[in-house]
Amino acid sequence: VKDKETGEITDKSATPKFYKGACVTPVYEPVFLQINKLRQKVEAGAEYIQTQGIFDLDSFKRFMDEVNKAGIKTHIMAGIIPLKAAGMAKFMNANVPGIDVPQSMIDRLAAAAAEGKEKGIKGLPGKLGIEMAAEMIAEIKAQNLGDGVHIMAIGAEKNVPIILEKAGLSI
Repeated sequence: VKDKETGEITDKSATPKFYKGACVTPVYEPVFLQINKLRQKVEAGAEYIQTQGIFDLDSFKRFMDEVNKAGIKTHIMAGIIPLKAAGMAKFMNANVPGIDVPQSMIDRLAAAAAEGKEKGIKGLPGKLGIEMAAEMIAEIKAQNLGDGVHIMAIGAEKNVPIILEKAGLSI
């Protein structure tokens, strides 16, 4: 039990609820194999699912439509990775299974870097990455595409409140 004023846990004897979760890769092809794996995870007791980082909401929507068609009932949180630079996106595309950053996002990040260099402003790609993450979260919420998001800030956790605020969510 948390004290409302201090936030301190006052009753440490209470046993916390332990939730079992799993992950899924929405951009995996063919999608029916990923849907089958998802069904097996839920049948094995997963109470919620976190996706690998998503960057294309149309692909995520198609995946969620397939989940619904398959009748799989579970809570799904979309994985959001705020991109810091075009190089980060290219690296993830080449080296992280299940990641597919669209070329349009990479191009926007590269353009932000070029603009920053031209104007002598540091950090424009990172700011753009925060904006893109916030836009995706707001759209996921507006379209009711999932039950929440998992922001994978990768060493930039201080940006999570900023992302949430820009997405129109409060902490």
